[in-house]
Formats: sequence, C-alpha cells, structure tokens
Amino acid sequence: MSIYRPKFLVEWLEIKREGGFKLLFKKKGWQVIAAIVTYYLIRDTILYIIIPFYAYTHLKGCF
Repeated sequence: MSIYRPKFLVEWLEIKREGGFKLLFKKKGWQVIAAIVTYYLIRDTILYIIIPFYAYTHLKGCF
C-alpha cells in the first residue's frame, strides 16, 4: 500500500535515517523547527478551539 508523501518529507526522513535528528537539524535547521511548530499550532487550534466552539454553538440551544 503506497501512501503519498511530499518530496521534502521523504528527503527529511532519509537524512534522519542516515544520521539521526542531529544531522537533520544540521542540514535543514530552522525549516524543521518551523514545520514542527506549524504542525502543532494547526493541530492544537483544531483540537482546542474549533471543535469546542462548534460543539458549544450546537449544544447551546439544548440548555
């Protein structure tokens, strides 16, 4: 089963396999940190702001 992975992610995973996180941060630097921060920012916004907001607005009429 093939899963779509962006080219940059395949490249990053290959670098990580070769030399671990230390080499990945040495070669890509702030790009990796920015990608991690962006991922968690989007994930946490969805989990802790958007889902509770929609749940509140839909359940508001029940009380």
